[in-house]
Amino acid sequence: MSACGDDSTPTTPVTPAVQISETYAGTIGINGAATHTFITMDAGQAGATLTALSPDSAAIVSFAMGVWNGQYCAITLAKDDATTNSILGAAAAIGTFCVRISDVGKLTAPTDYTIVVTHY
Repeated sequence: MSACGDDSTPTTPVTPAVQISETYAGTIGINGAATHTFITMDAGQAGATLTALSPDSAAIVSFAMGVWNGQYCAITLAKDDATTNSILGAAAAIGTFCVRISDVGKLTAPTDYTIVVTHY
């Protein structure tokens, strides 16, 4: 019995989710593609930004985000006319997701890219 008269059960403090930022970089060739996976630890918003394309920052590529099923990226969002600074975003549960960049037949040379993904 409590002498203070407060019989309420103490609650465990909730730790706020921490936003994580991951950077992926590489090169895609003509008709090429690249996929990167990331794991969300908390439900929340997940976003991806195509931050750089080089040597041509105005190059047009396909930029997509989806769910990683263990073998491939099951696309849920796609922008097939993406250029530098294109953004994708969606609500995400806990799990494994992916971003994919690919040539849509418009590259004339191998292209370096940088993608920044933010998630919880």
